[in-house]
Amino acid sequence: MSYWSFERFFEAWPYILKGLHITVGVTISAFLFALVFGLVWTFLRRIPERHINWIVTWVMEFIRSTPPLVQLFFIYYAWPEIPVVGVTLSPFVSAVVGFGIHFSTYIGEIYRSGIESVENGQWEASTALNFSLLDKWRLIILPQAFPPTIPMLGNYFIIMFKEVPIASTIGLTGILHMANSFGSEHFNLIEALTIVGIIFLVLSYPSARLIKKLEVKLNTRFDKNQVIDPIE
Repeated sequence: MSYWSFERFFEAWPYILKGLHITVGVTISAFLFALVFGLVWTFLRRIPERHINWIVTWVMEFIRSTPPLVQLFFIYYAWPEIPVVGVTLSPFVSAVVGFGIHFSTYIGEIYRSGIESVENGQWEASTALNFSLLDKWRLIILPQAFPPTIPMLGNYFIIMFKEVPIASTIGLTGILHMANSFGSEHFNLIEALTIVGIIFLVLSYPSARLIKKLEVKLNTRFDKNQVIDPIE
């Protein structure tokens, strides 16, 4: 019968914390991957060709509709079996690619909403001033489109952090994997899983509060009447 032991609880801390840098490392790496790949989805969605737009939209919906766990299994177990293109990836790389691609579809939509929030006058003014395509995006559109998306991006970072533990199913030695290993050695998972919950609470709650404050600050500062005026 399982029972609580404070001795085992304190003994498990250093063992489980050995996997914290893996969990955090995958989260940061996958999030950076998603930020970059999200831009790819955004610009692909803006291609005027209807057939390309339909294909991109369908692929994004398919990725969003498929559980991340299934995608991780495919990347880690099935991908190496694909003839010619099959590549064997480590659990760390598989997790980064899997979570990065999955969350990039959501981040791409965030980028799209930010871009669409830019007033039409800004697009027309940059075109009238004969800005190059690169300068139009770099100097006019992105500086106005990106700030409102920061709180939403922060929320997805926290969500990703809480999703990463499922990568223990492909052998990623994060905190959940270490907790399961400790529990197996001592025939009791109560203390180890409690520690995992505490770690996620301690790291996630302050981050969520910080993002909330950032959202309030940005909503206060970001005024539609204070957009970049390319005519000045």
